[in-house]
Amino acid sequence: MDNQHNRGNRSGDTNGTASEQREIQQRQDQADQQKKQRSGGSQSGERQGPVQTTDHDYPGTPLPAQHLAKPGLEAQMELQPEFMAPDYQGSGKLEGMAAIITGGDSGIGRAVAVLYAREGADVAIVYLEEDQDAIDTKRYVEAEGRSCLLMRGDVREAQFCREVAEQVHKRFGRLDILVNNAAFQEHAEKITDLTEERFDMTMKTNVYGYFHMAKAVVPFLKKGGSIINTGSVVGLKGSAHLIDYSTTKGAIHSFTMSLASNLLELGIRVNAVAPGPVWTPLNPADQSPDKITEFGAQADMRRPAQPQELSPAYVFLAAPSCASYITGIVLPVTGSVGS
Repeated sequence: MDNQHNRGNRSGDTNGTASEQREIQQRQDQADQQKKQRSGGSQSGERQGPVQTTDHDYPGTPLPAQHLAKPGLEAQMELQPEFMAPDYQGSGKLEGMAAIITGGDSGIGRAVAVLYAREGADVAIVYLEEDQDAIDTKRYVEAEGRSCLLMRGDVREAQFCREVAEQVHKRFGRLDILVNNAAFQEHAEKITDLTEERFDMTMKTNVYGYFHMAKAVVPFLKKGGSIINTGSVVGLKGSAHLIDYSTTKGAIHSFTMSLASNLLELGIRVNAVAPGPVWTPLNPADQSPDKITEFGAQADMRRPAQPQELSPAYVFLAAPSCASYITGIVLPVTGSVGS
């Protein structure tokens, strides 16, 4: 098989990006610790149990008090996310197609990769530096009987994104689906805590990265192809402590609708999924150990989603048999009523 890691793909640049992310994280961790010392800590009150809508009981709060170093490894999470969707039966909805999933090594991206493979698609996983997670995801995709190409690099770089599109098309002989999912998130108590450096990191990863990848794949997409962007509930409602992240997600929602109009006559559909709280490495790499224990409790279902509760939405929007008449929508999957 091809060298699935494709480490030659500008991998040297990813070390600097990950280092920048960890520096931002460390500064925020120090600010959080100082605030906690000033306030003497906080206590969370008792809550009702999580809402369950199937026979399978999903975990609610309290979640493990854990803090991951960015960009965050799923392999290091104390409570492993559920992504295999054992009750989901494939039916060939994506048979013979090829998909690119950015941020596909873990979290929502990993769950989507598994279901795309189960539906008959070959998958290329784009990731920053999380080699172990990417290798694990490749194994799960191949267990579904499909091929998986791993591509290590930084979606902030337009040249890397062009290389991804070209190499995926060369490897699989076609390109049908792009899932823009890579993201950077770090909370801030006040807008004055947001440096231009941090704002640039968030904007260029979450918005420029989506733009670069979309622009790179369009020459290879044909009628029936689709682009699916990962938005967020905070792009719909905002978030007091995720100002920059929420800004990018609102931009992604608008980008989705605008690009859908732009590509409509080519027969290429563009949609977005707006998740609520989802148990992925992104969040323990953002929240402090004491805060992450209550992650998702604010949703009406009083728990975070597991990635396998999101991935079927990505299948639905990608499959021509399901969504041929749907483009330019932002589909909320938030665990709350009416949003």
